[in-house]
Amino acid sequence: RKSMLTLGKQQPDRVLAMCQDYLLKHPKVKLQKTLKADLCFYVKSTPWVRTIISLASDEMTRSKVIPDWQKAASNILVAVGNKHINDIMEEILSKFQPGLLPHFFVVQTLANLSDSNVYGMVPFLNAILGTMLPMLSMAKQDNIKWVFSSALCHFSDSILEYLANLDKAPDPTVRKDTFSSEIYAAFDILFNNWLQSRESKLRLTVAEAVGSMCHLMASDKLEEQIPKLIPAILSLYKKNNEHYVISKSLCQILDASVSMGSRVLETQLDSLLFALHQQVSAPVDYSNPPTVKNHNEVLRSFSLLANSFPDRLVMFVLQKLENSNERSRMGSLAVLRHLINSSTSTMESKKLLILASIRQPMADHGNKVKKRVVQVISAMAHHGYLELEGGELLVRFIVQHCALPDTYQRFQKPTDPEEVTNEALRTICDNTLHLLTTTVGRLADVLWPKLLYYLTPSQYSNATTPLCKSLIVLGNKKKNNQEPSFNIDFTQEVDLVKYRVYACLQLLSKTLATIDDDKWVCQLAVEATTYLSTYNNALEEKSFLYRCVGVTLQQCFNKELAKKQLQEILLTARHNDAVEREGVAMSVGLCANSHLEGTLAKLEEFGKSDAFKKSPSIFNLLKERNDVEVEKVKSTLILCYGQVALNAPPEKILTRIDQDILRCISKHFNTKDLTMKLSLIQSVGLIARAITDSQSFQFVRTSRTLTPVRHLVMTTCANLMYPSSSINLFITQVHTKAWYPCVLAPEVLSFPSVLSLTVSNMVSFHNLGALLGRLTPRCSDPHPTVRTAAMDCIYSLLYIQLRYEGFALNYKDEGVDSLLLLKDRLDKPDHTVLYKTCSDLTKRLPQQQLTTLVFMLFEGLVDSQANCCRASSVILNTLLKNRGGGLQELVHTHTHTHTHTHTYRLRHSPLLQLLINSIIINTHLLYWNTKHSACLYEPAVSLFPQLFSCLTVRLGASVGVSAPKDNNTKHTAVVHVAGWASFVSLKLMKSKWVSAEALRILLARAQLDEVMKRLDEDKAWDAMKELNTHVTGITLLARAMAKHAGPRLPAIVECLCPSLNNIYESQRITVTAFFSELLNHHVVTELMLIDVLMNNMMERISDPCCAVRMLAVRGLGNIAVGSPEKVQPTHTHTHTHTHKILLYLDKKNVHLLVMELFLKHIQTHITLTAPFGSVLIQENDEIRCASIHLMGNLSKFGSGEPVFKDQIHNVLVSLLLHLVDPNPQVVKACKYSMRVCAPVVGSEQITAMFQNHLLDDKSLHYGEFINDLTKYLIQDFPGMLNFYHISVIQFFKSHWAEVRAGAAMFIGMTATHSNFAPRREH
Repeated sequence: RKSMLTLGKQQPDRVLAMCQDYLLKHPKVKLQKTLKADLCFYVKSTPWVRTIISLASDEMTRSKVIPDWQKAASNILVAVGNKHINDIMEEILSKFQPGLLPHFFVVQTLANLSDSNVYGMVPFLNAILGTMLPMLSMAKQDNIKWVFSSALCHFSDSILEYLANLDKAPDPTVRKDTFSSEIYAAFDILFNNWLQSRESKLRLTVAEAVGSMCHLMASDKLEEQIPKLIPAILSLYKKNNEHYVISKSLCQILDASVSMGSRVLETQLDSLLFALHQQVSAPVDYSNPPTVKNHNEVLRSFSLLANSFPDRLVMFVLQKLENSNERSRMGSLAVLRHLINSSTSTMESKKLLILASIRQPMADHGNKVKKRVVQVISAMAHHGYLELEGGELLVRFIVQHCALPDTYQRFQKPTDPEEVTNEALRTICDNTLHLLTTTVGRLADVLWPKLLYYLTPSQYSNATTPLCKSLIVLGNKKKNNQEPSFNIDFTQEVDLVKYRVYACLQLLSKTLATIDDDKWVCQLAVEATTYLSTYNNALEEKSFLYRCVGVTLQQCFNKELAKKQLQEILLTARHNDAVEREGVAMSVGLCANSHLEGTLAKLEEFGKSDAFKKSPSIFNLLKERNDVEVEKVKSTLILCYGQVALNAPPEKILTRIDQDILRCISKHFNTKDLTMKLSLIQSVGLIARAITDSQSFQFVRTSRTLTPVRHLVMTTCANLMYPSSSINLFITQVHTKAWYPCVLAPEVLSFPSVLSLTVSNMVSFHNLGALLGRLTPRCSDPHPTVRTAAMDCIYSLLYIQLRYEGFALNYKDEGVDSLLLLKDRLDKPDHTVLYKTCSDLTKRLPQQQLTTLVFMLFEGLVDSQANCCRASSVILNTLLKNRGGGLQELVHTHTHTHTHTHTYRLRHSPLLQLLINSIIINTHLLYWNTKHSACLYEPAVSLFPQLFSCLTVRLGASVGVSAPKDNNTKHTAVVHVAGWASFVSLKLMKSKWVSAEALRILLARAQLDEVMKRLDEDKAWDAMKELNTHVTGITLLARAMAKHAGPRLPAIVECLCPSLNNIYESQRITVTAFFSELLNHHVVTELMLIDVLMNNMMERISDPCCAVRMLAVRGLGNIAVGSPEKVQPTHTHTHTHTHKILLYLDKKNVHLLVMELFLKHIQTHITLTAPFGSVLIQENDEIRCASIHLMGNLSKFGSGEPVFKDQIHNVLVSLLLHLVDPNPQVVKACKYSMRVCAPVVGSEQITAMFQNHLLDDKSLHYGEFINDLTKYLIQDFPGMLNFYHISVIQFFKSHWAEVRAGAAMFIGMTATHSNFAPRREH
């Protein structure tokens, strides 16, 4: 066959003559199949057209029925008819004579010709229809009726296409009424006679033809037929299983009716809506294309009806949303989404109605319905619905479902394949939120800053990641555009809500006072209390109702009823919920404004009741309480006392605080329960506010979201800074508990002025050292406001100390006032200035407070802020140098205790080495003897992994750093390391090699002789100390440890992992180099460290430091040597890590050479479809261009492998479609990759096309290129067609119209050519 094709291109006349002669001599040979697809190419310029037409016509109309032969002959005539329509029609019409039923294939050939050559066939159709009409009544057999119906359908479609493109037509005078009478006559026969056939295939074909013919009928005739036509078509749904053709026909009928403005269509509306809703509610099987097409046609029918009957249609759909049937709701939501997207102008006036109605399905419990709701919300967002009132609820719905918990545990799978799991719904919501943030610009002011409010409530904790991603996008966009709304006034936002609540309560209070009917008010309180349980699913509303009950009890003069209602509230409250506890406390506090005595008595009685016992009882309302529930009830009681103190009349409460309030809550301070801690702190703060308010003192602070304990402790401290003698106990208790945070917030460091404090007796301010220990490290806080506020606090504290010592109010101390000069230096970001300032502060501290300060600073070494850790270390260093002499007598007492107390907390701290160095360097100031070496021996041996990791990281931080000058170099000191003594000069210790020497000593003490031997042989110690060879030295260290100290590696790796996130590049380089070399040895696989190390290397690929990234890639390459089984083609790690690298390239344009070298090094085959598919759809032009170039370069390494050939076919569709990418560089990259990959494809013809047509500087006629290419794809890879179609579907949603158009063209071309393609013999 290929030989004949090749010869036919050169000698068409001779080849055709030979074929004709052969067929005449051998009439039974199936040569038609060979000719049918290629004949049209040869007959373009040959004199053999009529001979071929005659031969094919005779073969087609033989009396002996051989469908395959006759169909092949018909296809030849259709192919020739594309170029020689007149010759074909002359032959066909000679066999289409009036009064005689034509051959089956004559009619089918006419039908196919009308499809393939519209402009050539339409001029003949009027005559053909005139001849055909009498034949319709003669047709008796179903197959003849079927072919006539199919022909009429094709004729109608061709006429409509011709009329729609009259500007391109050869005869622009053709009009619809030219065919109206003939079409109506044919319609009458088909609709009234043939549509009732028992043969389902015939019925469907007749229905399809009727739908196409409606557009060509006269308007009055169609109007007359609509009352009969629509019910007849709708009845077909029950008679046939295949509904697509019926829905398509119905859609065409509705389109024709709406276009002409039918008046009788409204009479059919109810039945239409009912039937269409049933169809749209049917499940869609996306693996079965007819069901998908049916669904789309039904949706199109709804949009047509929406243009004529918007009110009735919208009301019908919204009523169906209230249906309890899940399938019905899903169908209604699908229609609603389609109408919002397709009928924008029609739906404009219905926006508020739709917004109100969508709340009904939002409350559905089924994830399938929720998934459709999310899709509707996405459509609404693109058309301005979310900016309207009530749009925030839709945003909240999305965020709520971004925080869904998992349906199944790990490794579990759903039993129902159609089930929408929580994981799937959460992913959809994550993507939707990102889509709304990035593509709907009008939503920026809706989402910003409202999304911030969802970050702190615990119920949205699982949604933190998508929320932060969206906020970053929104914030950057507003910041870059310099929009005023970028700066958020949170106080205004919060105060607005508080003001509304306050206004409502004030309205209620004044209303009750105006009514002045105590009996009615009391009854209102009783009724409101009974309704509390109905709001268990709406906690915010329930909390507000509690406050309303409290306000009502304020206005109630019946004291007994007030006590009874309080008891009812306390007993029935759900104490496990924090919002409800707060509401109960506010209700009790508001009641105390008028009933202080009764409220306190009832609280004391409640505190003694069975609710606080760990056994069943209290009137059968609180049964089998466990310890947790009891703590929650206690928390409610504590909050109640705080609210009572705040809301009670000031003239009455001051006398009751010590006796009735503080006495009752102070006994709970020894709790370990977090909820009780929060309640105690909050209650003490409320009491302090009550006392402050009574002295006309106002403390102003901002309101920022903090961790609960941190926020409440600092707020309470702020309220307690104007102390009263009645609450001194609580100052001590709040401070001495382990609740004080290591990091103070800027909003609570602004202490009020306390310089007017009067102290009647000269006493010691014993908390000064502890408070300074907390505050001085904050002078190095990264936040400027915190640094300034910390200095203000220290200034105030030192003056408080002077007042306690008896100095007058107007006394000025030069030392304290000099702190104000230091304050100006805090504005500079220079760390040396900050540390010097911190050191100067230690000189102002009284000697007796020094011990407390030292131990507070030890706590600061594990502060969550790295700068504050360093400041604590500097201050400790300075204290030991300058004032260490006063601590000598305390060394024996505290050294052992400190070692064991802080070892665990410091072992994970990056500043362990700083503490070690501080103690070593300043040893001459302390007293050490041999008995203390014993207490350090065991910790040093047991903490080998921690010490090894800290010294290694410290070594990396010391390379290239010069030590400060120190004139004091004559002394020597005894240094205890790992339990043995060595005299080392301070000069050596202060040099940058101290970490290397310490590490050498540690290895020796751990008896790792082989490790030390190998390091000495390789001169690793010298290499580690030099900046240029440090990485080589660390590599040698890791190699020696892997070969000779394998069992110690798991603990060392665990200790080194946190340093990978260190802010200093030198430390990250050291640890990455160590891990990179470990991956070169199989021992890490045996120790099950391979996954941990691989994941850390993957994370380091995104490191901002080039050296770290290089070492990470080296480590990933080392896996091929150390653990080759991890990089086999079938191993999931290879796929996952390749995908991760490409995803990172999406965020940061790292040179793709990294990926190239990685793949080359591991020499394996990787499934590129998923990662390259995800990269090719990115909007960033550089990423698309680079990834396509990479695809071409990768073919150089895998061109000889069959697996790589499959991967080329996987991305072939993507490359083809991006040949029309809007970016010319991407088009150029596609051409390059396709040329390079061409030999791998497996087709000589396709390879030639790619090499000849895809030149960088040569323009490409995309339509012709795709047309020719699809022929070769169908010819050489017929088994891949389905895969190509599935691959191209995703591009229908592409960002670029050119790519979407290319996808449609590809589908169309393959569908067209596959009908004519010859079937391969197997």
